Parts: sequence; structure tokens; C-alpha cells
Amino acid sequence: MRTVVLVLFSLVLTCSTLYGQFHTLKIPQASNYVVEMQRLAVTDITVTYHSPTVRDRDVWNDPGIIPENGDPIAWRAGANMNTTIEFSTDVLIEGQPLAAGVYGFHIIPHDDQFRLLFAHNSQQWGSYYLDVDQDVSLQVEVNAVACAFSEKLDYEFYPAGENTMVLGLEWADKRIPFSVSVDLEKTVLASFRKELRGINTYRWEAWNDAANWCLNHDTNLEEALEWTERSINGGYYGFAANKNITNLTTKARLNHRLGQDEALELTIGEVQNIGYTAYEANSFSRFLLDIEQYKEAKSFCETALEKFPNTWFIQLNLGISDYFLGDTASALLAIKDAKVEAPERFHNRIEEIVDEMTNGEYKLPGR
Repeated sequence: MRTVVLVLFSLVLTCSTLYGQFHTLKIPQASNYVVEMQRLAVTDITVTYHSPTVRDRDVWNDPGIIPENGDPIAWRAGANMNTTIEFSTDVLIEGQPLAAGVYGFHIIPHDDQFRLLFAHNSQQWGSYYLDVDQDVSLQVEVNAVACAFSEKLDYEFYPAGENTMVLGLEWADKRIPFSVSVDLEKTVLASFRKELRGINTYRWEAWNDAANWCLNHDTNLEEALEWTERSINGGYYGFAANKNITNLTTKARLNHRLGQDEALELTIGEVQNIGYTAYEANSFSRFLLDIEQYKEAKSFCETALEKFPNTWFIQLNLGISDYFLGDTASALLAIKDAKVEAPERFHNRIEEIVDEMTNGEYKLPGR
């Protein structure tokens, strides 16, 4: 009878504990709840976990804390509910494809090698009922490395490139790192196409920025030109149109990259007839110099100087245009005029340019 009473008492305590764990009331916990997110290109990576404390325990060598070899179960990679990792786009984990979604994250250790499990069944308490054969979408093997001591278990993000980062579980003196990478072009372009159908459809800057990204990555240039036209001309009935030197410069760069010489000439003509600041004039004239449109650069600088007389950097660009058009005498006059107006900190470089032109040795930066 005493045995029966003890068993019943134990069951009551167990049930009370379970009810305490699963109701929705927020109660302070030793293993605090953590949500961490970082964006890789346009892919949001969100890790949700409970963070246990070392508390003077040998956590990596105590099978009661982290089961070895998945015996009897995998480790939940945290405390309480299983850790989850969400990817807003398709990714590669250690080079292996994983579809966008939320995954329960579990680990099976074997010495300093760790099998990482990404389970599409992500709503589990711990790893007790994880079915490795049925629930897991991806398994990868990684090795642990040493790290600075971390009393609390946490996840750290380490950028490794434009389309790659390393995500590492860190606890005590050990880090379990794994790489996450994305197909940059595929994910970014898909994101642009989706966002440009939303509120950003009314923002000329969004269309222009998307086109510039393509230019800078030398991809999707034909569609980028369409996006630039949308930035300039707007949508239905010209709604949200905004022709300006910024998006016309993007259009000119695309015309040049696509080898559209006649279209480039027309775009340069459009720039001549719109408003711009002296600094924008400097940027556009430098672009013309960079693509060896020296005659057009000279004409543009002359027009800009009518709007902004004695602007030293436009005078300098005018002189550079003359130099590459073979008129060194006019070039030196313009550059000496530029020195008179330029801040003193630029005088040494301007004098060097004069010497280089005099000796026929001047080159544009990057040439």
C-alpha cells in the first residue's frame, strides 16, 4: 500500500510539473528564451532557443546533459523546447540544399564530431520524440572548435562573404560551427521582383536601387534597364515618375554596359536638360570620362560651369576632357584655374596632374 501511495504521489508531482511547463503564463526560467536574427544578403536567418547555463558542470562530457551518439536521444541544442532555425529563402548548409522554412535543430555528438539535424517537425518539446528517419530534412557532419568560454549557451553569426556566413553554437569552451550560404542572384532578384510589386512600386529610388545592384553584380542587365525606365517614367499614366540625374546616370551606365551606343547618346542628352547639383555634375562627368566619352564629358562640363561658375572639380574634369581630346594647352589652363578655387589640401595632387599632363603621362585613376 505504501508503494502505491508513493507512485501516485510521484505521478501527481509529474503532472503538476508538466502543467507548469506547458501553460502559456510567462514565468522566469533559468534557461532564458532567446531569439536572434541576422540577414544574409536578403535571407533572414532566425534562431529561437532557450539558453542553459554551465554552472560549473562539464557540459560536453556529461551524457545527462548532452547525450553521446544519440543515446538515448539527440540533443535539443539548447533547453526546453527544441531549438528552431528559420530561413526565409532556400539555403545551403555546409553546401547541402535546404528549402526555406522553420526547422527543429538537433545535434548528435560523437567526440568532437557532430551530426546536425534539421527537422521539418519543429514543434517538439526537446528531442524526446524526434524520429530521425521521418522528421529530418537534412543531416550534415561538422567538427567542433575551441572558443572563448561562454557561461550561457548562445548562437553567434560570423559573416564570411557576401553570400555566406558561419553560424555557431557556443557553450562553455566549445563552438559547433556550420556554414550557411545562399544563391545570391536567385534570392536577391526574386526578392526585388516581389518587393517591387508592393509599396516600393511607388518609389523611384527602389526601382533605381534594384537596377544598380544588377549593374554592380553584372547580372540581369536587360531587366535592370526596364527597372530604370520604370524609375524614370513611373507606372500607369506616369504615376510616381521622377526623371532625375540619379536614375538617368543608372540608365546611361546600363546603356554603356549593354553596348547601346545610340541609346547612350540619347540618355546623355537627357541629362544635359535636367536639374542637378554641382556634386552630381562631378559624378556624371567622371562617369563620362571613365567610359572614354571625352567629347561628351567636355560638353557636359562646359554646360555645368554655366550653372556653377568657378566650381573647381568641374573645371578639373573639363581639363581632363581636353587632355584626352589632345588639347593639352587648354587642359593645363583649366586645371590651373581649378587649383585657384580648390581647397589647399588638393593643391599637391593638382600640381602632380599638371606635371603628368605636361609629360604626357597622366592616366585616370584605376587605369
